[in-house]
Amino acid sequence: MTSGKAARRQRQAAVARPPVRSTGGRKANPWVLGGALAALAAIVAIVVIVLAVTGGNDSSSSTPTGTALPDSATIEKQFAGIPQQGNVLGKATAPATLVEYIDLQCPVCRDFETSVMPTLLDRYVRTGKLKVTARPVTVIGPDSERGRRAMIAAFAQNRGFNFSQLLYFNQGPENGGWLDDSMVANAAASIRGVNVKQLQDAASSQTVADQAARFDQQAQADQLAGTPTILVGKTGGRLTNLGAGVPSVQTLSTLIDKAQ
Repeated sequence: MTSGKAARRQRQAAVARPPVRSTGGRKANPWVLGGALAALAAIVAIVVIVLAVTGGNDSSSSTPTGTALPDSATIEKQFAGIPQQGNVLGKATAPATLVEYIDLQCPVCRDFETSVMPTLLDRYVRTGKLKVTARPVTVIGPDSERGRRAMIAAFAQNRGFNFSQLLYFNQGPENGGWLDDSMVANAAASIRGVNVKQLQDAASSQTVADQAARFDQQAQADQLAGTPTILVGKTGGRLTNLGAGVPSVQTLSTLIDKAQ
């Protein structure tokens, strides 16, 4: 794993140029991970208060509709024909499973999703040999939490993978303010068939907060140390935890083929 000044240079370079392969993961901040559940509880409390005050009335005038982001057509084609069910991409009965812990602000996650995942999609997911389970987490900062809540809301419309890939293709600097409510609306509006307002409303719901808390619990059980963290192996069996970083296509292919 890359660390210190080299890691910072790597992440800065990943933001400044088109994605290239990197092997170092984005280290988890224990204060961020430890505070994620508390933040979710606060969000739920705020929602309850707002509903009590407003009576649950809809205010469509304050809800942006969003505009399409660059590369939306490319990403639609990338996932076309591949089933999505919640946070699972691919055939439900696929013999191999890949679990990914990702932060939507993480430039090293972007490297994995844009340089390694496309090959896995064509070689294994589209052919029914592999299914991918995504578990978004908050490692970098508060904007990561906004992004993952929106991604979980997109899971409910079976478009979470399109949503995350759009954000990776349009990613800005860590904690740079780019992952705001407008970006969430724009990403949602860029995906064919997604109800933008429904996604926005769901993102602040208790259902989404509960699912985020479950992802945090799973991350702790898997001893998450950074993002992306990849686990892969035979479906229903014990998965191999590859740790934080970007594994090569060759490494992943060996494990996936072994699980067939």
